[in-house]
Amino acid sequence: MKKVLSVAVMVLFALVASFPALAEMHKGKMTLKAGDEIYVCGCGDKCPCDTMARKEGKCSCGADLVKGTVTKVEKDKAMIMVNGQERAFKTTGKYMCACGPKCGCDTISQNPGKCVCGSDLKPVKTSKK
Repeated sequence: MKKVLSVAVMVLFALVASFPALAEMHKGKMTLKAGDEIYVCGCGDKCPCDTMARKEGKCSCGADLVKGTVTKVEKDKAMIMVNGQERAFKTTGKYMCACGPKCGCDTISQNPGKCVCGSDLKPVKTSKK
């Protein structure tokens, strides 16, 4: 009985500890810090998709994602150095990967499409105030 209770307490603790990260991805928010390497849409400022992912692949607009480095993070925006140029990306997407937390691609985008793991991007649920 003690062993079962111990396991239950450990599982509960793990769920509580991971809740903030799960809640952020539920909202389509990608948590970044300066120095992180991330894959982003390489189309340039005129492309509205702002796709970002933790794994390489294609963005929602169909172009290849390119590797970049986060230089600064402010509120809902991250500055990413891509091909020698700094570019702003939204860190909260209107769409996010529907594959679940085990996938780890963390794809977010401002447009519908496919995420880098091949799953469909799903609309982010927003809370109504």
